[in-house]
Amino acid sequence: MEAQCWRSAAFDCTPQPAACCPDWMAGLPDALPLSRLSIPGTHDSLSLFGGRRLRCQSWGLEAQLAAGVRFLDVRCKLAQGELHVYHLCTFQRASLRGVLRRTLRFLRAHPSEAVLMRIKEELPIFSRPGFAAQLQRCLLEEGQGCVWCREEVPTLGQVRGKIVVLEALAREVLGIPYEQLSISDAWNVLSLERKWAQARRHLESAASGDPATMHLTFCSGNGLFTCPEEVARFVNPRCYQHLRRRQGQPMCWGVVIMDFPGAGLLRLIVESNGLQASGHITAAPSTPTVPSRHPHGRGDRRCSQHTSAHCPHRCPSRRMLLPAPHLCQRT
Repeated sequence: MEAQCWRSAAFDCTPQPAACCPDWMAGLPDALPLSRLSIPGTHDSLSLFGGRRLRCQSWGLEAQLAAGVRFLDVRCKLAQGELHVYHLCTFQRASLRGVLRRTLRFLRAHPSEAVLMRIKEELPIFSRPGFAAQLQRCLLEEGQGCVWCREEVPTLGQVRGKIVVLEALAREVLGIPYEQLSISDAWNVLSLERKWAQARRHLESAASGDPATMHLTFCSGNGLFTCPEEVARFVNPRCYQHLRRRQGQPMCWGVVIMDFPGAGLLRLIVESNGLQASGHITAAPSTPTVPSRHPHGRGDRRCSQHTSAHCPHRCPSRRMLLPAPHLCQRT
């Protein structure tokens, strides 16, 4: 009976969440960098259609946000001049413009909150030449001055009421460079035990690692002999147990990204921030940064002599694509 209870607390494939936690950031100090927070997130956040092989979530966008999810993973394809949300080749009946509008509507109603949004081009063999320009246009036209598009990791106070963009474009700066963060995303699952072991190791790295580095742990996965729901049924309860064993301790789990999360698992991630609100953990003395990428490079191709995020001789920053006065509210 106890095992069944924590499984239901960790995994939920019903249409509506049992959790309601729309303002959990309100009690946290403004000075906390986002890299010092435990943040619940969803993988392929809009993937509601496509059957068991593709479906990753059962809650819609508004339900996820109301339940406490603060990291969204949005996959888009450029079609007929607009960015539409896809999972592989399956259209998810949403557009990026719509996702931005709906997220900002939530943030207007809950101005203490901030939402991290990874925006990715879905499975391009070659990146579509107009993708970055259309992404820029969407953020500019729909962002309403409430999008963080700078490379450095902000404090919570800098981005309350805003969307914080994480991107992986080659040359343009449209937000925090995703590929420069500490990420565990072993999505191709051959062994469920191995998948959980990789996620667990990265969660521990987040808890004990550099507080100026953002850690993203994907508990989600898919594979030839499994599907997202089966992976979540296995991994989510183990994640729940792992976090529960450390409940009450000052922990920072980073961004924990899941398919079909349950209310209990969301609550454990959110409540691990409580000690920070009561002063047990203080903010880092300076705002964390991420290393600039070479203006013509991708991934972790950095200056060979200087790789520190705080090195005064960092490689030149990429060209700023977004007109900052219109999109970024600089503080």
